[in-house]
Amino acid sequence: MEGLDSLLYGFDVALSWTNILYAFVGVLAGTIIGMLPGLGPISAIAIMIPLSYGMEAASALILMAGVYYGAVFGGSTSSILLNAPGVSGTVATSFDGYPLAKQGKAGKALAIAAISSFSGGTMGVIALMLIAPLMARVAITFGPTEYFALMLLGLTAISSLSEGSTIKALISATVGMMVATVGMEQQTGTQRFTFDSINLIEGIGFLIIALGLFALSEVCSLILSRHQKSNEKTSVGKLTITKQEAKEISGPIARHSILGFLLGVLPGAGATIASFMSYITEKRIAKNPSSFGKGNLKGIAAPETSNNAATSGAFVPLLTLGIPGSGTTAVLLGALMVVGVQPGPLMLQDHPDVFWGVIASMYIGNIFLLVLNLPLIPFIAKILYIPKQMLIALIIVFCLIGVYGVSFNTFDLYLLIAFGVLGYMMRLYSFPAPPFILAFILGGMMEQYFSQALTISNGHYSTFIESPITIILLSLSLLSLCIPFIQSRVKNNYNGINKGV
Repeated sequence: MEGLDSLLYGFDVALSWTNILYAFVGVLAGTIIGMLPGLGPISAIAIMIPLSYGMEAASALILMAGVYYGAVFGGSTSSILLNAPGVSGTVATSFDGYPLAKQGKAGKALAIAAISSFSGGTMGVIALMLIAPLMARVAITFGPTEYFALMLLGLTAISSLSEGSTIKALISATVGMMVATVGMEQQTGTQRFTFDSINLIEGIGFLIIALGLFALSEVCSLILSRHQKSNEKTSVGKLTITKQEAKEISGPIARHSILGFLLGVLPGAGATIASFMSYITEKRIAKNPSSFGKGNLKGIAAPETSNNAATSGAFVPLLTLGIPGSGTTAVLLGALMVVGVQPGPLMLQDHPDVFWGVIASMYIGNIFLLVLNLPLIPFIAKILYIPKQMLIALIIVFCLIGVYGVSFNTFDLYLLIAFGVLGYMMRLYSFPAPPFILAFILGGMMEQYFSQALTISNGHYSTFIESPITIILLSLSLLSLCIPFIQSRVKNNYNGINKGV
């Protein structure tokens, strides 16, 4: 009953007219920011911190939290329509969302993304309300060895992201890990592959690689095919989904609401890794995995559910432990301190209005997002009717502004173009881009946790088999690595028997 009373108290805070307005403004701004490639919620929240001076703590966090999960909610739009992910957490959505849009089903893709985002976000908030203290205790038990094993588990699933040649997928992933090593090594401060350039000391940003490999490579393809006449007329298609389609996506929504939230709770995982892991998992268990990457509805529902559930999960370590799990929650932590609130175990006792008010506002914010996005889909999808020449210019402008707006460094623009050319060459020779992206994300984090684990253990590798959680994760990694080869062997034997018969 205490939990119910606390939630009712939270709704009492969130349902004041002032906080309803802040929640609406936050999710609206977040949605727009998420649709524009390159901006991201971090910059928007940082800009809003000075505006929070003089505001009540609960109102300030409701506003900024709305920007955070609103950006993840809206980021799928540019991923689906332009193949230019608005935020890093929606990269996986483009794998099937963009092919579906090219088939004239953009309306359906956007509708599924909106429904999945709403479902994942809402179920994530429910989980946040019910098990935040428990999950905080579990998350704090994870050390460098556990995180290393978790990252390794993600890397062993790379073969699931390949279309066709597994060797090409592994080559793509290897190059991604090589790119992740560029810059200054965090443990020792050693510069690696910087070629004495100060522009590479901090490494290569994820945004540059994501926009280059996906958005600019698509621009190259459009430019080179601009003289080809197509009889197909790009259409938005119907927004409605059939009962069969609703049944098809209900499973992924239920599964990945849980998986996304659990990964969101772990500091360092977040929406990006959650969306990739959900996409890989869904493809692994699918009866027809070859349909992924070609417009499979589950390929949209899984990552969109997971990334929104993960944003709710990210508030568990932030509010209960005072530990930011990502760059965005780190900025939120700073914003809380600015308004005089210290997140941590005593927050429930000292600032219950902030804790429960923010959780209750997420229910309201998710409803706002659904009401805002579904009716606007026909208008948003009009992007597809823009002439190809204007669309090319639009994508290029978004990419250039997005990258330059983060660092104000022209060198990053050259890198963006280089990765755009690389992405087009990979597309031309059938090297998949998703393994590159996943290896880049996980490779750097895995190296960091590996180094930390060895430092703590004074260089003893036995530290990786001392924790039961680490052993379980490493065993799953080995199993994940072997499954594709076992499946291939069984398939070959089966085909051989059929030929013999």
